[in-house]
Amino acid sequence: VLDSQYGLYAWPSAVVLAQYVWAQRRSLPGRRVLEIGAGVSLPGVVAARCGAQVTLSDSEELPRCLQSCRLSCLRNRLPHVPVLGLTWGRASPELLSLAPVDIILGSDVFFDPKDFEDILTTIYFLLEKNPHAQFWTTYQVRSADWSIEALLCKWNLRSSHVPLRSFGADKEHLASSSLPGRHTIEMMIISLAQSEGT
Repeated sequence: VLDSQYGLYAWPSAVVLAQYVWAQRRSLPGRRVLEIGAGVSLPGVVAARCGAQVTLSDSEELPRCLQSCRLSCLRNRLPHVPVLGLTWGRASPELLSLAPVDIILGSDVFFDPKDFEDILTTIYFLLEKNPHAQFWTTYQVRSADWSIEALLCKWNLRSSHVPLRSFGADKEHLASSSLPGRHTIEMMIISLAQSEGT
């Protein structure tokens, strides 16, 4: 039975994002990476193992998810990786004092439509502080009814679709294990939209 704190489960989207991180491994050493909604932290752990300077985060209101992040680090011999409580849409001291980032990771954060604007508010804040950063995100298509296009426009963000086949993630078996059930996973990279004249 899944826990109500969804971050205690490795969702298929996390496996796909970790595969993308692995495909980008040669560009990661020294890059500053923040994983939001990290939960079991698979993509962030892979990034750290590839030499990135990683910070993991999950909601400050979900202490079991934050503990899960810490346990993932310990089990993967990454005790130096910081874990922060960051709640989407909230301008907390932790968010305001966050060190610069190059890449933001988020797997299946676009799960509940009521959270979409809070997520993109936080992403916009981070990208404004770090204009060359990118948000790498994967999500499971659960409904044809939801879209973040209007919110991307509102927050002056743009997205580009990343085909799963471009990094070997279009298989039923990934990372030597089968993805449970049949899932449609998508990946996109979100960045600041270019202003006119630039």
